[in-house]
Amino acid sequence: MPTVIDSTSALSPVDHPPVVETYELRKTYRAGFWLNQKVVSLKGCTLKVLQGETFGLLGPNGAGKTTLLKTLLGIVRPSAGRGLLLGAPLGDRAVKQRIGYLPENPYFYDYLTGWEILEFTAGLFQIPRSVQRQRIPQLLDLVGLAQSAARKKQLRQYSKGMLQRVGLAQALINDPELVFLDEPMSGLDPMGRYQIREIILSLKAQGKTIFFNSHVLSDVEIVCDRIAILAEGDLICSGSLHELLGVAETYTIKGRGGSLDVIKKRMLNLDFRDGYWQGQLKGDPYDFLSSLNLMGAQIITVNLARPSLEEFFLRQLGDRESRSNR
Repeated sequence: MPTVIDSTSALSPVDHPPVVETYELRKTYRAGFWLNQKVVSLKGCTLKVLQGETFGLLGPNGAGKTTLLKTLLGIVRPSAGRGLLLGAPLGDRAVKQRIGYLPENPYFYDYLTGWEILEFTAGLFQIPRSVQRQRIPQLLDLVGLAQSAARKKQLRQYSKGMLQRVGLAQALINDPELVFLDEPMSGLDPMGRYQIREIILSLKAQGKTIFFNSHVLSDVEIVCDRIAILAEGDLICSGSLHELLGVAETYTIKGRGGSLDVIKKRMLNLDFRDGYWQGQLKGDPYDFLSSLNLMGAQIITVNLARPSLEEFFLRQLGDRESRSNR
């Protein structure tokens, strides 16, 4: 059975109502030359995303992440189950005015410039010209394309990173309440990933709800309030990082100086390098930290040790595979 945790320590369900809800959502495709084969892409997916949170959907290639996203957006119809988006049934046309979407591989008319594609998108939303003249420069500045050379270039001259940025700008042109991003860091260099991550954090600070798929687990761990892991159409776990990764009782402490004999007795996996020591302390660290101060030791860092999101992700997939092979 999947581990599903709908509560979150960061957000109260009372103060933050759900904006995305799915109940036993299922999607089956027909495949083969005669369309006589069935491929189940989603298997009874139930999840909830609260207003104002950043929600990360993780999973290996072919897990069904993009299918779930397109089903939520009304691009494809579910085979069974139901869902709500901003309180309306999936596919409601009025709701689409209130959401933004960046697909994994966006396609634009490549003879247009960055400014022109935003004008075109704004026209689809019937945004007044007076509003466009204010919003387009703000968005180009937000995604790092405000310089005249970039905004006047045709999109066919844009790099992968620049296309991803202008794609994000068009997803925000209507000032959406809810933003869907399909692999927003895909194909970006470290600087590009950092910039997209900072944009997501700025949207979060504005109170917007962000739902995105990603393979870049380190970025997910930084920006997300809650995550879910999808594997072969199954939602195998969902919850906040605190709930899923747990609270370890081991602390990693780095410092220098003090009585090495005392430190050796209290710490495990102790390592000495360049005048510094680092090791793991089990249990309450406060008494030990007080004794280090009395010894005249300098404490550099104290971190709660727990598995990384990558370790947790791989373990969940491994456990699922072991269960299926029994």
